Formats: sequence, C-alpha cells, structure tokens
Amino acid sequence: MANIKSQVKRNRQSEKARLRNRAVRSELRTRTKAAEAAAGTENEAETLRLAISKIDRAVTKGVMHKNKGARQKSRLIKRVRSASA
Repeated sequence: MANIKSQVKRNRQSEKARLRNRAVRSELRTRTKAAEAAAGTENEAETLRLAISKIDRAVTKGVMHKNKGARQKSRLIKRVRSASA
C-alpha cells in the first residue's frame, strides 16, 4: 500500500478507470461476436452498425487507440462480408 497521499488517490483513480474500461471492452467483444453471428441474416446490417458504433465509442473514450479501432472495424467488416457471401 502506498504511503504518499497523492499515490493513494492515484491508485483509487486508476482502479475506477480500470473498471470503466473493462466494461467498455466487454461490451465491445459482445457486440463484435453478435455481428459475426448475425452474418447472412436479415439483421446483419443493424448488428454490424451497433458493433462499429461501440468501437468508435471506445476510441472516443480513450479505451483504445484510433488506429486499433480502425483496424478492428476493417477486419470485422471483412469477416462479416465473407461469412455472408
């Protein structure tokens, strides 16, 4: 345990941020899997749109880097298109 007051506060802040980021990443994985599972069905476009929206939101919140977000979106679209074809 830290003895310095500022470090104690920083530990509290880091833990809150970690839990927030974990929730965002979990939702992101859920939406991505749902989009891949819905490939070739009538609600494919809607689930893909939701997954891309979640990726964009994670990038905006600073949970992931913008290039990683772009890469994930690109790969997700590629997987969904190949699965539906």
